Amino acid sequence: MQPMDTDSLRQYLEFYQDLKIRTLYRQPRLPTQAATKTVDLIPLAPEGETLLQIIQDIGDCRRCRLHEGRNKLVFGIGDEHAPLVFVGEGPGADEDAQGFPFVGKAGQLLTQMIENTSKKEGISLSREQVYICNVVKCRPPGNRTPEPDEMEVCGQFLYRQLSAIRPKAICALGGTAARALTGHKEGVTKMRGKWFQWRDIAVMVTYHPSYLLRPYNQDAKREAWEDLKKVLHFVYD
Repeated sequence: MQPMDTDSLRQYLEFYQDLKIRTLYRQPRLPTQAATKTVDLIPLAPEGETLLQIIQDIGDCRRCRLHEGRNKLVFGIGDEHAPLVFVGEGPGADEDAQGFPFVGKAGQLLTQMIENTSKKEGISLSREQVYICNVVKCRPPGNRTPEPDEMEVCGQFLYRQLSAIRPKAICALGGTAARALTGHKEGVTKMRGKWFQWRDIAVMVTYHPSYLLRPYNQDAKREAWEDLKKVLHFVYD
């Protein structure tokens, strides 16, 4: 049997834990070995964990190469009991400087999307009432797309954040977040507007606000607003 890679092992562990299996049995390889051994599964996200405990565990993170060029680690911001979480790709220059996600031009657009769309739909909601974070917590050099190993390292903390918050729905902003949360490899244009699942939590995929800032993406803006309306009514109706 070929050894499993990290993604495959994580999927197997999640599958067993979804079935409420807490112990694995390992058969001895040789007849002379002792009786069958048991291996307890370590929780992927400890029950009852808080966001404060997670950020304390991250500490001055140096687990992957992204720490080398960062100014500030960007954990997340918003209501830790929010029923709606927005997940982006990673910090940009403004976020790296301030230590908060989505504070640059893309962040300003996200705020408008949340507050203006909810108001038009008759839903009382401000940006502070949702939770916003990214797949990776440090800015990739030149705002490049995070590498798979970087996403794997930081992904454990995103997993723990979402497990601690337990929102009713997650809105994945852009392809990196969509792939990290759903495991699907299709582009955003094929995934957007559709419901997926992360564990047992509903996931809606839509465009990243930075993509919507480009002047030739007017159709994408309309589609993103429609996606957001679906999420808002699903969560708050």
